[in-house]
Amino acid sequence: MKTIYGTWNDAPGAVTLIDAHHHLWDLSMRKHPNRVSGERHDFFMGDDSAINRDYLPDDYRRAAAGHNVLATVHCEAEWDRDDQLGETRWVMAMHERHGIPGAIVAHAWFDTPNAEEIIAAQAGFPLVRGIRSKPVTASSPDRMTPGAPGTMQDANWLRGFALLEKYRLSWDLRVPFWHLAEAAAVARDFPGTRIILNHTGFPWDRSEEGLAAWRRGMEVLAREPNVWVKVSEFGLKDRAWDYNENRRVVFDTIAIFGIERSVFATNFPVASLRIGYGPLVEAMNRMLAGFSAEDRDRFFWKNAAAFYRLER
Repeated sequence: MKTIYGTWNDAPGAVTLIDAHHHLWDLSMRKHPNRVSGERHDFFMGDDSAINRDYLPDDYRRAAAGHNVLATVHCEAEWDRDDQLGETRWVMAMHERHGIPGAIVAHAWFDTPNAEEIIAAQAGFPLVRGIRSKPVTASSPDRMTPGAPGTMQDANWLRGFALLEKYRLSWDLRVPFWHLAEAAAVARDFPGTRIILNHTGFPWDRSEEGLAAWRRGMEVLAREPNVWVKVSEFGLKDRAWDYNENRRVVFDTIAIFGIERSVFATNFPVASLRIGYGPLVEAMNRMLAGFSAEDRDRFFWKNAAAFYRLER
């Protein structure tokens, strides 16, 4: 597998990686309602208006220029839900023109009458490897309503989810940590579907009690062998990126899932609200300094290549 830049970066500190989660958008198309509506007060990092600008392959390349990016995985970016296939067509065009991404996680609702039609169509695109479909979640642990429409216990939702195995697609799971036990039940009931947890399970509550609750959810989820984890996105609302605090989260995650199911990802440009691309990769590389060269390769690129079926 060669770098997307065509030349190798031999600079000291350059890390060889696959970015298993990033986004692209062109706001002139007016297909990303959350990026053109101004400040979002419900966003988990607070004001995200700083990223309400075009983010295209050349922008990604400039951000990542200090490292050897072998390939990238584009994850659906909340494109207009009335045009679920439109984003995939556009990202495919970006790949044809620019060489990135190397794989796509597309969108499809699981609980709509046309779920199979959309999932089948997404599976027909050669770069699509999985689906990210966010279930209905609660804003806090005390507001959970299991079984409500769109949740991970909803019969309609589960019927659509079952189609992933039929079409050889994985599921990108994105829920707050208080829903991880529910996600584990889904993974247990569908062992033939590979699942990858986004953004380290969102350990938003960094109190000792909050981290203990997050670890419990992660441990329950990690018991299911078909679940992997993206070690990504440590951004918090109204707080700076903290190396020591995030190192603890990274080490706990790897201890729970094992290095063989832990996958590096940047979540750029969203993560840029708190940290630059270079500083993020350098921080993660520093955190893993005590790991073997083989384990570091697994973490930074081999696991992503295996999960998303990226060609060697």
